[in-house]
Amino acid sequence: MSSLKLIGEDRSVYEYKAGHAGAFELPSGKSFQSRIAYSAVHVVCDPYADADPLANAQIDWEATLAYRRYLWSLGLSVAEAMDTAQRGMGLSWDRSKELISRSITEAKAVGGRVASGVGTDHLLLGASVTVEDIIAAYEEQCEFVEGHGGSIILMASRALASCAKSPEDYERVYGHILRQVSRPVILHWLGDMFDPALKGYWGHANVDEAMEVCLRVIHANAEKVDGIKISLLDADQEITMRRRLPSGVKMYTGDDFNYPSLIQGDEQGFSHALLGIFDAIAPAAASAMHALDEGDIAKYNDVLAKTVPLSRHIFQKPTYTYKTGIVFMAYLNGHQSHFRMIGGAEGARSIVHLSKLFTLADQAGLLVDPDLATQRMKLVMALSGIQGG
Repeated sequence: MSSLKLIGEDRSVYEYKAGHAGAFELPSGKSFQSRIAYSAVHVVCDPYADADPLANAQIDWEATLAYRRYLWSLGLSVAEAMDTAQRGMGLSWDRSKELISRSITEAKAVGGRVASGVGTDHLLLGASVTVEDIIAAYEEQCEFVEGHGGSIILMASRALASCAKSPEDYERVYGHILRQVSRPVILHWLGDMFDPALKGYWGHANVDEAMEVCLRVIHANAEKVDGIKISLLDADQEITMRRRLPSGVKMYTGDDFNYPSLIQGDEQGFSHALLGIFDAIAPAAASAMHALDEGDIAKYNDVLAKTVPLSRHIFQKPTYTYKTGIVFMAYLNGHQSHFRMIGGAEGARSIVHLSKLFTLADQAGLLVDPDLATQRMKLVMALSGIQGG
């Protein structure tokens, strides 16, 4: 097993040898029974596109769809065109439409489950944007997804956060949209650590007060709400809200810090999963979900516990740059041939951060081919001026 040189937080260069490849038990073609597990999934950019990566990002469609087929083959569901796919951070609504339509078609072909993000991101933000504009924008995107036979994840709206004057504006917008959709949707409450533009969502900076507004929306429209994903990185808040949901409305954890215990649950309930980290730890996530189905709690916890340090590292502040770590894992594991991202986001994390990510992934058994991962990591290190190994 070849070694390489990495760099630590103290700027010291050290030798490291990868070799902890995990052997995850993955029953072929078997879907999960006890939990729904969505992976919010990244996109693979086209590294050869001679286009502005910020204004006109291009996607490698075959590599992007191949990764979705891989997730479906493990039994995972796909949450499409969400923030993990750099929605609103390089992935435009126009590009998202093609991504959603292609993903829905692919899911039907292989029998996979997919739900797609709907928002208001095609609006030009400004003082002139009104609540009526936001309703119309949501309606347009909902119509597109439902017109393709897709399921909706109703994403939080930067425009609504910007122009809402009161919690009643949120209740008005969500109530109108939920009355219009043809089948139940998943709501998405994304904390401002993931998107600073969403600070004060639901009309309150205080999370407890914001939760009251969100719960009012859900209780008033329970028949149109499949569930809610909350991404607040606060397990206690999620459990509190989970226990207050109407019967039949699911909680989908978006907590990339505390997901093992939240999915396992307690005597009063559990959370399903809609997680960006499941993109990076897919084999471990699938193995753990199968163990949970079989009632093997010890194995479930053993598998996921090893992934938590990696997840907490990938999602460390600034949290919204976690996408860089997700794509880096796909590169290390050979799911794409390059470490490039739309919007140039591959540069959003330091070489120190990526060095530690490499060791944590190895220790979790998530470098599928340690030799390949080492080769690729050496190239990344060389670009930062660290040669050899």
